[in-house]
Amino acid sequence: MLGNLIGGFVTILVGTSLLPSVADQVFAAQNGGNSGDGGNLTGSANTIVGLVPLFFALGVMSAGVAITAQGLRAAGMLV
Repeated sequence: MLGNLIGGFVTILVGTSLLPSVADQVFAAQNGGNSGDGGNLTGSANTIVGLVPLFFALGVMSAGVAITAQGLRAAGMLV
């Protein structure tokens, strides 16, 4: 039980520490990185790539909550 609780919090901690790196890479993909050519993404591709940090954050949050809920369920604290 305690391992699952700690694992859930560590998952959220590591995921949130990686979020700025993901956002930087998305920005580089949208704006051409270091080449300064303005990027090669237009229209819907640019929109979808822009949503990557959101989906990364949602995935990290749901994984952390699922691991923590599994630990609480094993302890009988969550039905």
